[in-house]
Amino acid sequence: MNGSRRNSGSSLVSSSSASSNLSHLEEDTWILWGRIVNEWDEWRKKKEKLLKELIRKGIPHHFRAIVWQLLCSATDMPVKNQYSELLKMSSPCEKLIRRDIARTYPEHEFFKGQDSLGQEVLFNVMKAYSLVDREVGYCQGSAFIVGLLLMQMPEEEAFCVFVRLMQEYRLRELFKPSMAELGLCIYQFEYMLQ
Repeated sequence: MNGSRRNSGSSLVSSSSASSNLSHLEEDTWILWGRIVNEWDEWRKKKEKLLKELIRKGIPHHFRAIVWQLLCSATDMPVKNQYSELLKMSSPCEKLIRRDIARTYPEHEFFKGQDSLGQEVLFNVMKAYSLVDREVGYCQGSAFIVGLLLMQMPEEEAFCVFVRLMQEYRLRELFKPSMAELGLCIYQFEYMLQ
């Protein structure tokens, strides 16, 4: 806003008033999203249209982890309690996962470098999922979804959201060994482009 003219064309918007307005806007946004999170059930039932509009405008970074969990009902999943036990188990997919981990967001600071924290938690979530859903097991492309979740939330929560996305939102259909659903999606996309 600094240096831009008001509609009247007579004066410039000062950088101090712009930053003052921005901080009030940020504060209002913080308060609004705090209210949404604390009154989630009410917002989902009574203010669904407004909630959708706000989500489409963008969820503030600090609220994404909890809002994504609330959106897919992943906050109190029983599988979250199994996560630490799953990590103690052995998966037939471990070698494949280890081989591919470095290829997932290789330039992102969180995942950069062998044995980085990002690579380790990504391995953990992928391994745990391969044990929960043995039909899908591990598929390289799914690590990009998990990686994105891990950029926003701790590994246990990312695991729960990923399980919900795969099971309730049919993402697992894209990653089954036949990849039939993926072929269908690509066909639909190409048809829409034509």
